[in-house]
Amino acid sequence: MRNITQWLLVVCLPVLLLTASLSAAANCLWLYKYGFEKYDISQVTGLAPAELDKAARGLISYFNSGDDFISLAVEKDGKPFTLFNEREVIHLRDVKGLFRLGYYVLLGTLVYTLAFIGVSLFWWRDRRRLGRGLFFGGCLTLVLMLVLGLMIAIDFDRFFLQFHLLSFANDLWMLNPATDYLIMLFPQGFWFDAALYCALATAAGALISGGIGWWLLRRSPE
Repeated sequence: MRNITQWLLVVCLPVLLLTASLSAAANCLWLYKYGFEKYDISQVTGLAPAELDKAARGLISYFNSGDDFISLAVEKDGKPFTLFNEREVIHLRDVKGLFRLGYYVLLGTLVYTLAFIGVSLFWWRDRRRLGRGLFFGGCLTLVLMLVLGLMIAIDFDRFFLQFHLLSFANDLWMLNPATDYLIMLFPQGFWFDAALYCALATAAGALISGGIGWWLLRRSPE
């Protein structure tokens, strides 16, 4: 049973670290602003930087609210303007569902990881088992992030397409970059940067957890 719980930790750790980085990215105002500046979104949309900031904050608030649909108004040319059309609003509801699923998975894997740490340290008094779980979990995460990074670098367009085909049961994500503000705000280059950010953040978490595991193995007697 102890071996099974240890290897469950190894499997849980990549999921925990990835969902943590995805959740952080979805709520990272800096990442939104970085994309707006890098891709000159103010020029593309005709929205002032202050209105783009309002849009980013509105999206983050919506993803963490209990609302089914988003209603986000900004100012354009001095007049109130509803940012997203019906197709975009429904798609954002689907996106919010994915984020909510990610939160639940994050919570479940976090609870298991913390429980395993507590049991290993205070009940079993077995720091080596905990060390092995963290070390091998960190190694597995690094391997998976290396594979993900290669997929992103080699053919991000295909990766992006397959992700949408697998994640959504409709075609509402197929938007017009000339008329739909959701895709104007977040062009494909933004998603490349966001994917890279998540992969690097997850890898950093893997290095930290793997390093702690290695330290526990070195410090604990056989």
